[in-house]
Amino acid sequence: MEIKNLCCAITGAGSGLGKQMALDFAGLGAKVYAIDINEDNLKKLQDQSDGKIKYHIGNVCDEENIKNVFENIAKENGSLDVLINNAGITKDGLLIKVKDDKIETMSLDSFQRVIDVNLTGVFLCSREAAKIMQPKKQGVIINISSVSRAGNMGQTNYSAAKAGVDAMTVTWSKELARYNIRCAAIAPGYIATEMVKAINPAILEKIVSKVPLRRLGEMSEISRTAQFIIENDFVNGKILEIDGGLRI
Repeated sequence: MEIKNLCCAITGAGSGLGKQMALDFAGLGAKVYAIDINEDNLKKLQDQSDGKIKYHIGNVCDEENIKNVFENIAKENGSLDVLINNAGITKDGLLIKVKDDKIETMSLDSFQRVIDVNLTGVFLCSREAAKIMQPKKQGVIINISSVSRAGNMGQTNYSAAKAGVDAMTVTWSKELARYNIRCAAIAPGYIATEMVKAINPAILEKIVSKVPLRRLGEMSEISRTAQFIIENDFVNGKILEIDGGLRI
């Protein structure tokens, strides 16, 4: 599918990768709906796009809220062609940590919150998007996974969620193909988002040293990968690793 004139919904679009993709896609002529929990960021994004990008305040963990968001997008535009599940959070910590002979643990709240946003949120948004795409017999769902999907120290919750996202990606690619709805995922490595660039320089240097290309990825490189998935109609059920050669 050519991205021009497609209706694209992007979660977590108020900042970082989601914001980059929203601006890039709008620049390519797509009709972009930004979904985020932070209305201030959404307003700034709309202003930055000169009003081209429309937005809906959405909490991906709230089933009724998400149902309403996608129903409203369908009413406003008549259809939905692309969903990018980008919204995500981290609450890193070790499963257990011994400090001064006392054992500290990852809390259930920290585990569950990441699962709710990064895994359940992807399920809810994809389900609602697929309902809209099915009658038109056309659509693409792109899930943002992570290099941490293979298991990363200090990220029990995040790694579990991203591994689950990968499994759902493959499952949906099989289930939805009969409706000409494709599903694929992107597993980024360390990308130069505002959050990553704010890391302590010494720590950031160690991170970059592990990447064979010796640099962070650019947000535009992830955005172009999403564009490739949309425009190549034979991409389905795959997780594209865009990580500079990094293996955790």
